[in-house]
Amino acid sequence: MLDQNLIGKTYPEIVFSVEKQRLKFFAKATQQTDPIYFDEDFAKTKGHRSILAPLTFLTTVGYEQEYPYQYLEDLGVPLGSILHAKQEYTNYEQIYAGDQLRMKSKIGEIYEKKKGMLEFVSFISHYKNQKNKLVAESISTLVLRNK
Repeated sequence: MLDQNLIGKTYPEIVFSVEKQRLKFFAKATQQTDPIYFDEDFAKTKGHRSILAPLTFLTTVGYEQEYPYQYLEDLGVPLGSILHAKQEYTNYEQIYAGDQLRMKSKIGEIYEKKKGMLEFVSFISHYKNQKNKLVAESISTLVLRNK
């Protein structure tokens, strides 16, 4: 059983610079076709201040830390024994090239289903920009199958 005492455990803040080239690479990798993700001049004609970040770009921010899976280690869960069950985003503000993001994360819920055969853990992250404005929240839910 996963340690319920770890619910609410927080992790060090990550500071991340949103770079144009990285946005373009991510947009290409996720098969975006709208020029607002690639062409700054075009994006500006559409009312944006720079190249826009695709909605799921925030997934990459967590990998900017030395140990992106520290919470799994804290829970005693080997990376190979989990399945990514769900990813939810709530977006409040657009994210653009040139933004400075700060991500704060914590372990959210830990619960079981099927009489303990399946254990779930959620990891909650809040993202603020350089103006200290909340731009997004995410909840990543993982499932561990017990034998």
